[in-house]
Amino acid sequence: MRPPASLWWSTLGEDVHARPTLTRHADVDLAIVGGGFTGLWTAREALRRDPNLQVLVLEKEVCGFGASGRNGGWASALYPQSTATVEQVHGSDAAIHLRRTLELAVTELGTAAAADGIDADYVRGGTLVFARSELQEARLRAEVEELRAGGATDVVWLDEAEARERGATAQVRGALYTPHCARVHPARLVRGLARAVERAGGTIVENTAVTRIMPGDQRHRPTVVTAGGSVHATYVVRATEGYTPALPGERRTVVPLYSLMIATEPLTRSFWDEVGFGNFETFADGRHLIIYGQRTADDRIAFGGRGAPYHFGSTVEPRFDESPKVFELLETTLRNLFPRLTASITHRWGGPLAMPRDLAPNVHVDHDTGLASVGGYTGDGVVLSRVAATAMADLITNPDTDTEFTRLPFVQQRQRRWEYEPMRWLGINAGLSAATWADHHERRYGTMSRSSQWLERLMG
Repeated sequence: MRPPASLWWSTLGEDVHARPTLTRHADVDLAIVGGGFTGLWTAREALRRDPNLQVLVLEKEVCGFGASGRNGGWASALYPQSTATVEQVHGSDAAIHLRRTLELAVTELGTAAAADGIDADYVRGGTLVFARSELQEARLRAEVEELRAGGATDVVWLDEAEARERGATAQVRGALYTPHCARVHPARLVRGLARAVERAGGTIVENTAVTRIMPGDQRHRPTVVTAGGSVHATYVVRATEGYTPALPGERRTVVPLYSLMIATEPLTRSFWDEVGFGNFETFADGRHLIIYGQRTADDRIAFGGRGAPYHFGSTVEPRFDESPKVFELLETTLRNLFPRLTASITHRWGGPLAMPRDLAPNVHVDHDTGLASVGGYTGDGVVLSRVAATAMADLITNPDTDTEFTRLPFVQQRQRRWEYEPMRWLGINAGLSAATWADHHERRYGTMSRSSQWLERLMG
């Protein structure tokens, strides 16, 4: 079983066979619900700290079926909340600690993958965020100044000539450049990580849908309920990301927001000689509605963006993975970025990511009930998942020890819940429409719209 249209799964280079399902009761030290990056990194890090732990990962489909095997392949230091918001809520020291931890984690992810023998096409070429209009340039220059004022001295502004030396898109006025991003093949990373967990002594069951997670108390351990059997554990970690709302009591924890992608056929050497990206820099531009792209190891462009609607009641269904309208817009945008691009689009796919109400990810352990949860990356999860999982492993294996990861501002914080329907459906889709309209207004009139001003206040 696999996402049928994903480039990453079609170029995985291996056959995917589901591991055995859970068919009987189990007693373990650590049960992890979700076999994506978060669940697997949590298992790996917990076993590194205590190789004697009995660790069981329960996955509804196959490991990497969700966002971990479908994302844009940006292993970045991005964080979904703005620096100003983190400083306002947690203080400047916490914001600096968060930024430095994430920057270091980009390199550490590549080191960890190599140590586990995972070939995930990891190349740390950084990110180019192009300014393609006067307003985009003003926003990106302000962002560079803000980041450098906060100590990120290796984030720089490139003028037009400097930007084109690295990567040439149409109508470039300059670019923000950060070295803190690597291109990866996410499906190879997550599948390799699953094998690493098993080599470390962990057990993975697949095709095992969890229907309920029950807290423990003084008499009973926390319990995971499945059709094939229940699991008792000292700790149960929920790492279900965009699929979280399907669990009882979790409908308002995060919203599943869909992000869709396309990929070209392999492009010619002459194309890449002209447009650049010789260091495999990931790329975006300064519009409001997020886009993201990378040059793959086999010289394709994998390109994605937001814009798909939020579905009422936090509903997740396979049919939402596709939207002909969004796919068409993505292709139009990509060909606008690269006017010489004549190649065919060979892959179209999508899937849900998890967006918390305050945009902050969350790592939380209740030592009284044995229940734990981790996730909520709003699309920035390739590196954040490993950082959050490391914090989770520290909290579980040595709860009395303060570490650089447990001190992060999103660890052991109270999480705000989403509004009841129809308010969240109205609010989220209004925000998506506002971003679309703001970009349209800027392209047509060259001025900032009221939608743009509202979005900037909303996002900090």
